[in-house]
Amino acid sequence: MNNFAFSPGEIVVKPGAKISVTNQDNVGHSFTSDDGQSFDTGVLSQGKSATVTAPTTPGTYPFHCTPHPNMQGTLVVKE
Repeated sequence: MNNFAFSPGEIVVKPGAKISVTNQDNVGHSFTSDDGQSFDTGVLSQGKSATVTAPTTPGTYPFHCTPHPNMQGTLVVKE
């Protein structure tokens, strides 16, 4: 998370993979699935990192930043 954007905007992982994110902005951001249940780091302050586990079901999982809903991306889970 940097400059109010996710980088990369599309993340491709295997089912159950660990995903680490770091907030490099000076405001709080989250890495939250659009369904609110598949994964959610909660709001991370500047310099903080968190790790979530990708869903075990292959598919496409849109995500966003809760405080800044214009920050969006896609998690693709595939074998």
